[in-house]
Amino acid sequence: QVQLVESGGGLVQPGGSLRLSCAASGFTFSSYWMYWVRQAPGKGLEWVSAINTGGGSTYYADSVKGQFTISRDNVKNTVYLQMNSLKPEDTAVYYCAAARYYYGDYAGNYDYWGQGTQVTVSS
Repeated sequence: QVQLVESGGGLVQPGGSLRLSCAASGFTFSSYWMYWVRQAPGKGLEWVSAINTGGGSTYYADSVKGQFTISRDNVKNTVYLQMNSLKPEDTAVYYCAAARYYYGDYAGNYDYWGQGTQVTVSS
């Protein structure tokens, strides 16, 4: 069955870095756009980033542009989110998702979702 399993979250001090990973199985990973979406405490979903099937095109929310980097490895069936210069406002549960096409921030159109990984930025 389809699985997206995120890892790499945790507690980090402001200014620190984390790299999230999302391991995919059960579908043809290289044929899917991959997304990162986050949900801060008490708030709705916020689209963070997307990457196309080959990894050559990436897209970011204005709030993370220049701070986060999305990448993928189609051999390892894994998508990554490198997060640098973390701020308390980056605290959220981070989800990876997959879709056959580019839907931007229309998360309702994503086909598959992971269970999420908590990122907490605090001193």
